[in-house]
Amino acid sequence: MNKSSGNKGSGKGAGRSREDRLKAALKANLARRKMQARARTANPGDDGVRNRNKAGD
Repeated sequence: MNKSSGNKGSGKGAGRSREDRLKAALKANLARRKMQARARTANPGDDGVRNRNKAGD
């Protein structure tokens, strides 16, 4: 008896939903990385050093 013979039909549907989830996650990740890159270019000299030095003053 082949265990996977009963899951053949649902395999494609499950594969598509997995693919859709992966596409959505990739799109969200790319958008997040773009926002981070934009934030870095908006404040190129701001690396957090200024905030650390203020605490010592």
